[in-house]
Amino acid sequence: MNKVIAIILLILNILLLSSCNKEKNSELFNGSNMNNWQTSGEVFLKDSILILSGTKSEAVLKNNSYKDFELRLQMRTVRNGKGFIAFHTDDTGKGYRVAINNDESETAWWRMTGSLLMVRNLTKSLVKDGEWFDMVIRVEGQSITVKINDILVVEYIEPANPLRKSPFEKYLLSEGTIMLINQGEGNIEFKDISIETIDREDINIPAQLAIAKDEDKDDIIRLHQDDFPVLDYHVHLKGGFSKEAAAKQSRKYGINYAIAPNCGIGFPITNDEEIYNFLDSMRSQPFILAMQGEGREWVTTFSKVARNEFDFVFTDALTFTDHKKRRVRLWVNEEVIIEDEQQYMEMIVDRTCDVLTEPANVFVNPFFLPEQLNDRYDELWTDRRIDKVIEAIEKSGMALEINELYNIPSKKIILKAKKAGIKFTFGSNNISPEVGKLEYSIRMKKECNITQQDMYKPKVKL
Repeated sequence: MNKVIAIILLILNILLLSSCNKEKNSELFNGSNMNNWQTSGEVFLKDSILILSGTKSEAVLKNNSYKDFELRLQMRTVRNGKGFIAFHTDDTGKGYRVAINNDESETAWWRMTGSLLMVRNLTKSLVKDGEWFDMVIRVEGQSITVKINDILVVEYIEPANPLRKSPFEKYLLSEGTIMLINQGEGNIEFKDISIETIDREDINIPAQLAIAKDEDKDDIIRLHQDDFPVLDYHVHLKGGFSKEAAAKQSRKYGINYAIAPNCGIGFPITNDEEIYNFLDSMRSQPFILAMQGEGREWVTTFSKVARNEFDFVFTDALTFTDHKKRRVRLWVNEEVIIEDEQQYMEMIVDRTCDVLTEPANVFVNPFFLPEQLNDRYDELWTDRRIDKVIEAIEKSGMALEINELYNIPSKKIILKAKKAGIKFTFGSNNISPEVGKLEYSIRMKKECNITQQDMYKPKVKL
C-alpha cells in the first residue's frame, strides 16, 4: 500500500513539475508594484501606471531571460515621450529594439511607433501622443512580428546571415531580458505588461530560414541600416490590388507605402465627398495617404480643405492643352502630334512650368518625354531647358520624384536639382499590383549621394 502511495505521489510530483515547466503566462506589470523591474532615472508608479519620465529613464526586467515569447503592453506617450522596447537584451546593448515614437514633428520621421529599429523602420505611427494603445511583440524562432492595436505593422524573418552594419552589429536574435527606455523629454506610460512564452519545439525554424531573404543581396535592408527613410511615395491600388494585399507586400519587402488615388475628372475620385470616403476607409491603415491631382482641372474640382486632408498632394505635367487647344496626354501616342520637335519641347517646358504653379507638394513623372522623343532624351533636355524647369520647381517649393516606371529624371537632372536644394521622393507609379523595389531610385541615391536630409517629409495625419 505504501509502495502504491509512493508511486502516486511520484506521478503527482512529475505532473506538478511538468505543469510548472509549462507555465507560459506571466504578468510583468499589473499596476500594483514595480517589483519585477530594476529602474534608473525618473521612473515611478502613479495611479497604477508605470511612468518613465524624461530622458535616460529606464526599467529593466529583473532575473528573467526570454527566447521565444509574445510580449503584450498597454501604453501611451505623453508630451511626446519617445524611446524603445528592447528584447533579447542585456547590459551590453545586444538584441532588437521596437520604437515608441508618436511625435509628428520628429526629425527622424521614418522611425515611428512599432518600428523594428534599423531593420523595419516605419514612416507612420497608427496612434497619437496621449492615446492609450496596445502593442504586441512576438518572437517565434527566426520570426519577429509587431502589432499596434491588432494591426500587423512588422513581419521580419532573420536569415542565417543577417546584414548588420556598424553600429548595429548586435541587433540580432539570441535571448535575454526586456528593457523599457525613454529617450524623450516627455513620458512613456504603461498600464499593463504581460508575457507568454512559446515552446521552441513547436517552431519550424528550417522552414522559416528557407523563406528568409538573402540580405547580402537586399538593397532595402541596406537602406534601413543606413537610417534612410524607406518609403515608396507613389503607389496605386490598381488591378485588384487591395489595401490588404498592399499592406502584406509592404511588410514583405520592408518598404513603406504612400497610397495615392487618382483624383480628377474621369478618374476614380471626382469630388470632395469621395475624398472623405476614401480617407475614412484608409486613415487607420499603415499607409501614408497621398492625392494625385489629375489633369489641369484638379485644382478647381476639389476644395482646398478636402485636398489638405491628405498627407501630401502630387501632380504631373503629362496632361495639358497644346498650342492648337487639343487635350494631350503625353503617354498616349495618338494624342502627341509633333510638327516641329524643338517647338514641341519648348511647349513641354512651358506647360511644365505652368503646372509648377499649382498647389501640390511633389512634382511626379518629372521631365517625361513621349515615345516619339524619348530616344533623344539627353539631347532634347538641354541645360537651358533643364535649368528653367529646375528654377520653377525651386520657386514652387515642390519636391521632385525619382520615378521607377519611366526611370526618370536622368542623373544629370537629379544632380542639378540636388544642387538647387530641392527635396526628393521615390515613386513606383505602379500600373499593376506588382509594385517594384525602388531599384532606379536606389541607384540614383548612390550615384547622386542623396541623403536622408534630401528626402521630402509628408505631414502625416491620423
